[in-house]
Amino acid sequence: MSLQGKTVMITGASRGIGAETARVFADAGANVALLARSRAAIADLADELGDRALAIPCDVSRYRDLDAAVNATVDAFGGLDVLIGNAGVIEPVARLETSDPEAWGHVIDINLKGVYYGMRAALPVMTANGGGTIITISSGAAHNALEGWSHYCASKAGAAMMTRALDLENRGQGIRAMGLSPGTVATQMQKEIKASGVNAVSQLDWSDHIPPDWPAKALLWMCSADADEFLGQEISLRDPAIRARVGVGA
Repeated sequence: MSLQGKTVMITGASRGIGAETARVFADAGANVALLARSRAAIADLADELGDRALAIPCDVSRYRDLDAAVNATVDAFGGLDVLIGNAGVIEPVARLETSDPEAWGHVIDINLKGVYYGMRAALPVMTANGGGTIITISSGAAHNALEGWSHYCASKAGAAMMTRALDLENRGQGIRAMGLSPGTVATQMQKEIKASGVNAVSQLDWSDHIPPDWPAKALLWMCSADADEFLGQEISLRDPAIRARVGVGA
């Protein structure tokens, strides 16, 4: 699949799914805007990917950062065709009765409000140019409560519903809105979950997790017309039929 001449913005691009997504989209010919708080990490990744990559330090919990990032992307590449809302955190893992209210709220600021801010900043540019694709990284935690994850489950559930609202409101303006639930992925977040020792997910072996290039390849496929039947929906990479269509796994 070619995305030659197209521009994708990826939040949380410094590592894990975000970094692998940048590599997969760059290999497909896309311009990639890399957003993360870690200036050094995205600068290194931009150097790796070459002239079609732009590193933009950004805190997704602040709307002005995302609005400025969209403007910088348009200035550099002339437009914005794809937004991948990938930035997310899970720490600190804690039961409700012992959770720190400020830390709990900060997870909501990143995982939920950060998704909204990205959509809000990108939509005027995309709709003015006839449309675009906006994909939210979801989770099984959006649909199932897990001990110690009230902040993460609530934020992912909210982001999943917001993606459905985006489809309802903006499909007629050419916006392709979808969610991807990748399952458990071998990233730094899984190391944090393992260290917490809380709930069944922390007991999984590293070998149980899929590599981060699987969701990256799924995201590329979701930008194609072959995925149009899933507009407004959440795709699960646990589904063998989806894996077959993406071309990953057994």
